[in-house]
Amino acid sequence: MQKVIPIYIKNVTIFTEENVIENGSVLLMDGKIAEIHTKETSNLPQNVHVINGKSLNLIPGFIDGHIHGANGADVMDSTEAALDTMASVLPEEGTTSFLATTITQSTEAINHALENVAAYENKAGYAEVLGVHLEGPFIEKSKAGAQPVSYIMEPSIEQFEEWQKVSNNKIKTITMAPEHDPEGVFIRHLYKNGVNVSAGHTNTDFAGMKKAVAHGVRQVTHICNAMTGIHHRDIGVVGAAFHLQELRAELIADGIHVTPEMLQLIYTNMGKERLLLITDAMRAKCLKSGDYELGGQPVTVTEDRVVLEDGTLAGSILKMHEAAQQMLQLKGVSIEDIIEMASINPAKQLGIFSTKGSISVAKDADLLLVNDQLTIQYTICRGVMAFERE
Repeated sequence: MQKVIPIYIKNVTIFTEENVIENGSVLLMDGKIAEIHTKETSNLPQNVHVINGKSLNLIPGFIDGHIHGANGADVMDSTEAALDTMASVLPEEGTTSFLATTITQSTEAINHALENVAAYENKAGYAEVLGVHLEGPFIEKSKAGAQPVSYIMEPSIEQFEEWQKVSNNKIKTITMAPEHDPEGVFIRHLYKNGVNVSAGHTNTDFAGMKKAVAHGVRQVTHICNAMTGIHHRDIGVVGAAFHLQELRAELIADGIHVTPEMLQLIYTNMGKERLLLITDAMRAKCLKSGDYELGGQPVTVTEDRVVLEDGTLAGSILKMHEAAQQMLQLKGVSIEDIIEMASINPAKQLGIFSTKGSISVAKDADLLLVNDQLTIQYTICRGVMAFERE
């Protein structure tokens, strides 16, 4: 294994798990946060790489729990090169770890994607593949969005367990429509086995969501998109996310999937504690406008969005730091709140908060140096410099 050079970062405002330290310093060793100091220290190891933070902010790396692709690559390409491409470019936007997200496709295509993730070895200086977000195929056809309708199927424990075996137990989150499991047999099985069950691409109502939560649903996929909205006689899935405290909700904060006014309404009702910033990005992220494909379907990418031939939104080209910056414009949102929504909450939702999601001694050294506007200056992935702004 390649030896990780120690890194010492000084003159930074450190947003630790417990408090904010002005003009602090941190020492990173062997890919971990070794020491946190309230001032400079001279007790450093040999051959340490020193970074003068020059009053920048040191925050935990972002965790993207829902991303399909970037820079020309897609999880469904099912190649090591595709995952390498994604993992190498994501640190530029502050993402230090992510869930490789599949799309509704044939059983064989999903098999190949899962086999690829199972075999994938994370590389130094790249964002870390934490596992898989299985989006579909157990969803509702009337809310398919950009998911290919012809491959949608009914929930099957047998099929899921086959995929989980193929993935080497890497499926961490699944998006499914709870109305297709009214007795909760499928949901309870997943919940019992530690899978994060997220309601999405669903036409269920508020009563259906209450039942689903009782069975074990703990998340909502890309809130407001491909689900029932709020009506004054039934508050639907969106209202359930507001009302039911057991739920966290993914949020595509690009101002397109959810308008700025709705972003504010969501934040006001859910608060920093229950939101998960994601990108839901596809392969055209980081590339120029043009024609691409998603899940075997042609899509058109413009300056700010991705659409199917009928105009349906099809994933995004959003970057995580852009989502964070969009949220920072809202009333009442601070950098601490961004950290909660983009780092702490995703880590807690995936059960990895003991190692990721905050700045604390002995945790993974997944760190960002940013200015007050959240422009990424440096990204460190597991103690290795992954991006440095020129």
